Amino acid sequence: MSDLKALREKIKWRARRGLLEIDLFFTRFAASGLDELDEKQLLDLQDLLTCDDHELWAMLSGKTPCEVERWKEMVALLRQSGPSIPTEVPQETRTTEGIPGMTTQKTATLGFNGQSYEFPVLSGSIGPDVIDIRTLYGKTGAFTFDPGFMSTAACKSSITYIDGDKGELMYRGYPIEQLAVNCDYLETCYLLKHGELPSKAQYDDFTKTVREHTMVHEQLTRLYQGFRRDAHPMAILVGMVGSLSAYYQDSLDISNPEHRTIAAMRLIAKMPTITAMAYKYTIGEPFMYPRNDLDYSSNFLHMMFATPCEKYEPNPVLARALDRILILHADHEQNASTSTVRLSGSSGANPFACIAAGIACLWGPAHGGANEACLVMLDDIMKQGGVEKIGEFIAQVKDKNSSVKLMGFGHRVYKNYDPRAKLMRETCHEVLNELGLQDDPMFKLAMALEKIALEDEYFVSRKLYPNVDFYSGIVQKAMGIPVSLFTGIFAMARTIGWIAQWNEMIGDPEQKIGRPRQLYTGAPRRDVKPMAFR
Repeated sequence: MSDLKALREKIKWRARRGLLEIDLFFTRFAASGLDELDEKQLLDLQDLLTCDDHELWAMLSGKTPCEVERWKEMVALLRQSGPSIPTEVPQETRTTEGIPGMTTQKTATLGFNGQSYEFPVLSGSIGPDVIDIRTLYGKTGAFTFDPGFMSTAACKSSITYIDGDKGELMYRGYPIEQLAVNCDYLETCYLLKHGELPSKAQYDDFTKTVREHTMVHEQLTRLYQGFRRDAHPMAILVGMVGSLSAYYQDSLDISNPEHRTIAAMRLIAKMPTITAMAYKYTIGEPFMYPRNDLDYSSNFLHMMFATPCEKYEPNPVLARALDRILILHADHEQNASTSTVRLSGSSGANPFACIAAGIACLWGPAHGGANEACLVMLDDIMKQGGVEKIGEFIAQVKDKNSSVKLMGFGHRVYKNYDPRAKLMRETCHEVLNELGLQDDPMFKLAMALEKIALEDEYFVSRKLYPNVDFYSGIVQKAMGIPVSLFTGIFAMARTIGWIAQWNEMIGDPEQKIGRPRQLYTGAPRRDVKPMAFR
């Protein structure tokens, strides 16, 4: 990339402002005039962007004259490309110009303090309409209050769609049921990253690139020795993935599309290696280097369970099961960890740091740790007596005064059956049959619990069906993966989703640094008293 092209990309990134009206000027100018600027003009524009939003808007709107000589030309050019009436941008233009699959033909009216305010209503290709309230504070001086983002769309995205009421999950428009049956994980990775399923030639090239990047820098392997042997694998993953930016400094310029692609491929390729090494380190076995003659999932099983002492050939049934786990967990719309990656990335942080932040968020038991919590629950029931005590456990779950919770059942998003659970249930029985574990006490307990949840009116009426975490936890346990590594497998699978979401955010001209507001409930202004009078 030439120096001027790199400078233009940096200016596009710096031009993302907190005021929507300013964004409109720069979006239009970037599309029509930015490429025509010479080096001096680009440097003047870069300097102009050091102004704060209010100062910049005052110059663009004509409220105050531009007094810096070298900025005057840029201000004039920006005003020429901006709206004809800068003090009031038409609502339809403000939000939807040039955005595929989004239309604005309706408005919503808000009554507040005796006045009415209109806001545009955005309609995506499918799904609920969205009320665009970006100008709410400017118009009313009020914020919205929505803890947990229960009714708030923080971004627009074309990657994943969920209809929780219908129990529907789609990657780039393809139902998860079709992808899990007809595609492998790397096909799914290509789809999420590029937007379309690959041709044979594209798939071969993509998988070749992944294989060529599976090894990690040799010095990176020595970092593991800084962790205790009993450290949780997720603690290790957070540190190791974050440290990648210290070893691969040639792909950290997020304004450079080529750098973003290189970083993405490195993360997809190296996550299985880093995850398997974390496991090997905790059990005191030597690291097993990747084998490029194996497919993605088989290679991971090799790095997990092979030793230098004897030959190891991955079981194809287990490899397919792992591949399905990876596909089903590859992305899941704007969940907690994905939002964390986007929020981290909005500051301009490098991709390795952003993915490390996502891993840290995923570690929580309410998110990626759910399947680990499910197995812990089954283990607790086993200690109390197993299947014979399952009735007592269910009674405790139903008791409102009890603190006992049923893990692995129900889902915050899916108000119906989790579409991934049906697929994972099939895989669960395939794995148990392949390994001859149908009569294992732990798995008999899990199947008995499943039967009760599917038939008991208490659970059926509340739609507390087994979710994907319930079955994926059982499958991983059967495969010999330790419970503590379950969330690490989840992170390995979700890496492509995080990358796709991060890359989409970087390329979105409307995206700006995340800055949630708050409802302050603390003390009003007060004066500090001398210590003797406190």
